Amino acid sequence: QVQLLESGGGLVQAGDSLTLSCAISGRADLSAMAWFRQAPGQEREFVGSIWLDNKLYGDSVKGRFAISRDFAENALKLQMNNLKPEDTATYYCAGRTGMAAFLTQQHLYPYWGQGTQVTVSS
Repeated sequence: QVQLLESGGGLVQAGDSLTLSCAISGRADLSAMAWFRQAPGQEREFVGSIWLDNKLYGDSVKGRFAISRDFAENALKLQMNNLKPEDTATYYCAGRTGMAAFLTQQHLYPYWGQGTQVTVSS
């Protein structure tokens, strides 16, 4: 029904900025979308979500990251500023077609991309 494809990851230095994109294909209206990240050996962590006019961020990225929908390009974006080594992870794009409470939980998102790697050096 829908495919999500992340891009924009790479190797950067601490303090740098990076913008991730998630291209949305297929015929579906994704009412809520989110970014999650996961480092090797770690649990998947909530980064940010967006639905209607609302946005939420994880405490570790609040004030540094900004999530947005580009409806013209049919894409989800994540602007990442002042990157830190602890931001190093594989970043995943996720979406759902219906609304629900507690949109920080990964089980609420049936659609996922394969991830893009972000590495931040000291």
